[in-house]
Amino acid sequence: MSPATQRVLSNICFVAGFVSIAASIAIWNFYKADDAGHAERFGIFVGLWAPTFLILSGRLKPHAA
Repeated sequence: MSPATQRVLSNICFVAGFVSIAASIAIWNFYKADDAGHAERFGIFVGLWAPTFLILSGRLKPHAA
């Protein structure tokens, strides 16, 4: 994989990490379901993606230099 491609993937993963955090908060607050616990669990599930994306971003960045 070329360094330019790795740089782009690193940036995408970095942004996706923060989008995941924002989506988690939004889901937790605005998701309407019969079971309020479902919104909480789904928000936490989406929030768990953030560390994965941020770690991938950090792992790809040194190889893109």
